[in-house]
Amino acid sequence: MLSRLILALCVVLGTAATAQTTLRPEDAARLDDFATAAGGAILQALSGGAPADVSALTQALSGTPQIAFDETLNGDWSCRTMKLGGLSPLVVYSPFKCRFGIENDGFTFEKLTGSQRTKGKVTFRDGRAVYVGVGFVAGVTPPAYADLPPDFRSDGSVQTDVAILERISPTRARLMFPSPAVESDFDILELTR
Repeated sequence: MLSRLILALCVVLGTAATAQTTLRPEDAARLDDFATAAGGAILQALSGGAPADVSALTQALSGTPQIAFDETLNGDWSCRTMKLGGLSPLVVYSPFKCRFGIENDGFTFEKLTGSQRTKGKVTFRDGRAVYVGVGFVAGVTPPAYADLPPDFRSDGSVQTDVAILERISPTRARLMFPSPAVESDFDILELTR
């Protein structure tokens, strides 16, 4: 039964690709530069991060990615932000609350607590599970990514977010944000249950 559900979801995701929100050129460029952004930021984190933070980063990056779109994503998760490079080599925050929801063309995702939040959708793009959303400061009601004006630039309280989702197991996943708009060179949102 589970394999039929996954197959059906993949068929729906494949046919829904044309209905996806068009990426802004600067966000597409961030995804295209994923490996370079990750490599430089990870080197900074490993060489300058505190030992406990480096250990947490190593754990977050461990594990072989599985099929990203799986019903086990659905529901509430604990999520911990890790900021690599930029202002500091590595900063690991305390856990917050996040949630995935199943839709007919992918998954919704929202970081529910903390001062920096994000809300958007994960869909299948170019062979990867890609998150496209809007990052915002708690207390702000952000527009949807598709509703941002064409000339929108981050104002410090709202910014565009793009990330790659990797599901490691039914209890572990990670969202990886290349070249985020504020503070760091690369962000990882470690998701656990």
